[in-house]
Amino acid sequence: MREQVWASWLPRCLVLIITAHTSSASAELRPCDRTEYNYQYTECDSTGSRWRVSIPVTPNSCSDLPPPTRGTDCSFSCPAGKFLEMSTQHCTPCLAGSYSLGSGLRFDQWDAIPTGFTNMASFLDPGPNGEDIQACNSSSWTPQGVYLESNRDECTVSLVYAVHLEKLGSVSFTYQYPDSNIFFEFYVQNEQCQEMAQTDDQKWIKATNNGEWETHTVSLKTGTNILYWRTTVILVGGKMVKPVLLKNIQIEGVAYTSECFPCRPGWFSPAPGSSSCEPCPSNTFSIKGVSSCTTCPEHHYSHEGWAECKVRPPCSEKDYFQIHTACDSEGKTQVLYRWVEPKICVENVTGALELPATGQREPCPPCNPGYYNSNDSTCLPCPAGTHSDGTYVCTKCPAGTEPVLGYEYKWWNVLPSNMKTSCFNVGNSKCDDMNGWEVAGDHIRSGAGSSDNDYLILSLHVPGFKVPASLAGMTGSEFGRITFVFETLCSGDCELYFMMDVNRKSTTVVESWEGSKGKQSYSHSMTRNASVAFTWAFQRTNHAHDVRQYVSDMVKVYSISVTNVLDGVASACRACALVPQNSQRAGSSCVPCPAGFYIDRTTNRCQECPQNTHLAGRHTYGQDACVACGPGSISDKEHSRCYSDCSFSHTENNRTLTFDLSPLSDVASVTIGPSFTSKGTKYLHLFNISLCGHEGKRVAVCTDNVTDVSTKDDQSDPAQFVNSVDSFICQSTIIPADGRGFRMAISSQSISLADNFIGATVDSILDGVKAQPELFTENSKDVPDINFFYRSTQVTASCDQGRSSVITVRCKPEKSDRGELSVPSSCPAGTCDGCTFHFLWESASACPLCTEDDYHRIEGACRGGVQETLFVWNDPKLCTKGVPLPPRSSSPCEAIALWLKVGVGGGAFVAVLLVSLTCYFWKKNKRLEYKYSRLVMSANRECELPAADSCALAEGEEPDDDVVYTKKPSLLGKLRAIANKHDRGESSESVQLNSSHSDRWVLG
Repeated sequence: MREQVWASWLPRCLVLIITAHTSSASAELRPCDRTEYNYQYTECDSTGSRWRVSIPVTPNSCSDLPPPTRGTDCSFSCPAGKFLEMSTQHCTPCLAGSYSLGSGLRFDQWDAIPTGFTNMASFLDPGPNGEDIQACNSSSWTPQGVYLESNRDECTVSLVYAVHLEKLGSVSFTYQYPDSNIFFEFYVQNEQCQEMAQTDDQKWIKATNNGEWETHTVSLKTGTNILYWRTTVILVGGKMVKPVLLKNIQIEGVAYTSECFPCRPGWFSPAPGSSSCEPCPSNTFSIKGVSSCTTCPEHHYSHEGWAECKVRPPCSEKDYFQIHTACDSEGKTQVLYRWVEPKICVENVTGALELPATGQREPCPPCNPGYYNSNDSTCLPCPAGTHSDGTYVCTKCPAGTEPVLGYEYKWWNVLPSNMKTSCFNVGNSKCDDMNGWEVAGDHIRSGAGSSDNDYLILSLHVPGFKVPASLAGMTGSEFGRITFVFETLCSGDCELYFMMDVNRKSTTVVESWEGSKGKQSYSHSMTRNASVAFTWAFQRTNHAHDVRQYVSDMVKVYSISVTNVLDGVASACRACALVPQNSQRAGSSCVPCPAGFYIDRTTNRCQECPQNTHLAGRHTYGQDACVACGPGSISDKEHSRCYSDCSFSHTENNRTLTFDLSPLSDVASVTIGPSFTSKGTKYLHLFNISLCGHEGKRVAVCTDNVTDVSTKDDQSDPAQFVNSVDSFICQSTIIPADGRGFRMAISSQSISLADNFIGATVDSILDGVKAQPELFTENSKDVPDINFFYRSTQVTASCDQGRSSVITVRCKPEKSDRGELSVPSSCPAGTCDGCTFHFLWESASACPLCTEDDYHRIEGACRGGVQETLFVWNDPKLCTKGVPLPPRSSSPCEAIALWLKVGVGGGAFVAVLLVSLTCYFWKKNKRLEYKYSRLVMSANRECELPAADSCALAEGEEPDDDVVYTKKPSLLGKLRAIANKHDRGESSESVQLNSSHSDRWVLG
C-alpha cells in the first residue's frame, strides 16, 4: 500500500520541484501570453494518472506559466469528429473543413510521405561473388496522391510507423496486391524490436485481383507498436512487376487527439464534427481545409477529387467510341457513336471534331450455337435435349445420341446473360458505372473507359462442369476446357490478363500478354469440377495521365467456347452408349460407360479398351479412341493414362537386358542454383520428379508460398492448396530464407512440366520430343541410357505445343540405389529453350539385373584331394540384383589328373612300340646284310658263280663265324645299289646256281 501511495505522489513531487526551480530561475521574465505556450501531458504513472503541464514554445522567453493540473485518465479518448481541447480538457467538435477519428489516426492523403513514416530500403542478398550490393538506396514507397505505391525494383523496402497506444487497439489498411512476383508482408514489433506473435494469415497479405481493393486488419497491444509494411520484389523472369498500393491507413487505440486534421486539397467536410472528408465532385475544386468546393470556370474541367481545374481540349477521335445497337424487331442493327464519359472536350472550337453520324442499319448476325432466334429477334437458349447451330430452330437429338453441352460465343450483338463487363480504376471511381467492353458484331472489344490506366473487365461465370455420358469412360483430369481467339492492338504498354477464380476463393492469373499480339487462340484445361469465373482484364497503360493518349488501343475477342458446362446449351449431338438388350433398363437412352470403356461403333455398347491402351482424346466413340501406350509403359486400371511400372527391358546383340527401377519410384527433388537476377537476387530452381510407379498417380507436387518446399503427403487433398500443381515433374522458384531477410523459404511460380508420360526407350526421339545426350557427359559404359519422355498439354505464350521433359536414366554402379539427379551444365535452369527440360539420373539401380553372363568361374588347384571352385563378377560389374553370385564349392580330386595319366600312358606305349619296331627292323636288316655279303663274295671268286651247295645255306643253317670280309660295304651303299637296279627296270636278280635244279634264289 505504501508503495502505491509513493508511486502516485512521486510524479507530483517532481512536477512541483521543476515548477519551483523554473519560477526561481525566471522571476524577472515577462508573463507568458497564451500563444507562447502549449499544454502537454506527462507520462502516465503506474496508477494510470497524468498531469497537464505548460511548455513554452521558446524556452526562457517568458514566465508565469499556468501551474500543473491533474489531467484526464490515460485511457480517456474523444469520439470520432471531436478532439481534446487541452485548455479545458473537454472534447470539442472539429471545425468544418477538418476531421478527427477521436482515439485513432487516419492517413489517406498521399501527396507526400506523412510525418512519422520512414522508408527503409535494403538488399540483404550478397552478390554472386560475395560482395554487398548497394543498389537500393533510392528505392522507396512513392506517394501518388490518393495512394502509396511500393517499389518496382529488386529491393526489399519497408514502410515503418511507430505509434504508442494507451489501450488495446488495431491497425487497418486498404491495399491492392495483384502480382505474385512481389512478397508483401505486414508485421509489428515492440519497443525492444521484438516481433509480436502473428499468424501467417496476419503476416502474409492475401493477393487481390487486378483493380480490386482489400482491407487487412491486425490487433495491437498497449504500449509502443512499430508497424512494418514490407515488400520484396523478385524479378526472376525479367518482367516488370505491378506494385503494391496502399491507402486509408487507420490506427485505433491512441489515447487522445489534441487537434483535427484539415481536409486535403480536392476534398472537403461540409459540417463541424466530421470524422472524414469527401472528394469534390467533377468540375469543382478545393484548396486545403475547406468546407465546400468551388465550381470550375467556363471551358475548364476537373475530375472527382481534383485540387485545380484544367482547360478543356478540342474534341478529337480519342474522345468518342462506337457501339452496336441490339437487334430490333426487323432483325436490324446499326453502329452508334458515343462520347467518352465524362466528356471533357469542346466541340465548337477551331480544329474540334464532331460526333460521327449513325451508321446504316444492317442485318443482325445469327444467334450463337445453342440458341435460336425468337419472333422478337432475340436469341434464346435451346431447351434441354435439343440443339441448334444458331441459324435454325432447335431440334431434338436423334436416338442413341446426346447433346454436346457448353458455351460457344462467336457472334456479339448483345452480351450473353452469364457475362458481365465493368470498369475499375485503382485511384478513383470515375469509371465504376461504365461498360468496360462493347459488343461489335463478329467480336467484342475493350471499351473507352475514363482514363488510360483503367482496368476494363470482362467476366464469364460457369456454374460447374458435367462430363457427358459419352465421355464417362474417361477418368482423366480434364473436366472441361475454355478456348478463346483474340488479338491486341496497342501503341503503348498495354497488357491483357486472363484470370480464373475457382469457388470464389482466390483469383489467379493464368496467362498475360503485353503489347500488340496478332490474332491467336489460347486454350486452358479445367482440372477441377467447381464453379469458376473467367476474367479478361485489359489495361492500356499502368501510368496515370490527365490527358488520354491510348484511347484507340484495344483488345478484340472473336470467340469464346467452354466445353462440358453444367446446364449449358448444345450446338450438336454426340453418339452415346445404349443399355444392353438383356438389361432391365432396356429402352432407356444414353448410359455412361464405366471407366476405361469406349463405345463400339456397330453396337453402341460399352467395350473395355484393350490392355495397355488409354483414352487419350476428347471422345470415346470407336475403338480408335483407345490409344496404345508408348514403349516401356502400361495403362492404369481406368485406362486414363499410361505410366511406367519401373520395369524396362531392352534386347541388344542377342542379349536381353532387364531393368528394375523401383528404387527410383519415390519422388526425388533436385535444386539448381543459386542463380542471380540482374540486381543480384538469389533464387533457386526446385524440381520434384516422379519417375515411375504409384499406379500412374502424379505424386510430384509443387506449391506456392509455403515454408516447406518438400512434397506434401500423398493422402492430403490437393484442393486445399490454392496454388499447387500435381505432375510427374513440376518446378518451383525458391527464394532462400537467408537471402532477403525472410525467416522462411518462399516458393513461387509453380508450374507443371510433365502431365503425360509418353514412353521410355533407348532411342533419342519419341513422339516429337527429342533427347539431347550431347548436353551431358558421354556414357562410357556398355549399358545404354534409358530416356523417359513426358509432355505437358498446357500451352503457354512461348511454348505453343506445351512443355516437354526428358529424364535420361544412366547406369552408374558407383552411385547409390537412389542415385543423383543433375541438369545440363550448359543449361543451368534445366532447359535451353524454355520449353524442353532435360535431366540426367545416374544410379546403380539403372544397371540391368544380373544374369549368368555377368560372372565367370575360377577353379583352384587340387590340394589334399580337394579342389575349390570360385565365381567372380565380370570386371567392371555393370549389373545389380537379379541372379546372385553362386557360392564357393569344393569337390574331391586326384593328385594326377586324368588327362595327365592318359597322356603319360599313351606316351609310354608309343615309346615301347618305337623301340620294338627299331629292334625288329635292325635285326632283319642284319640278316639281309649277311646274305647279301655272302652272295657278293661268291660272285667275286674267279668270276664264276659258286655251286648251289657251296654258297647257299640250308634252312636253319647258321653262317660260319670265321668269315672275313675284305671290304665291308656301308648300309647306305647297299641300299643305293638296290635302288639303282630298280631304276634300270629289274625287279629282281636271279643267279643260276645249278642247271639241273629249277629253284631260284630271289633277292629284292
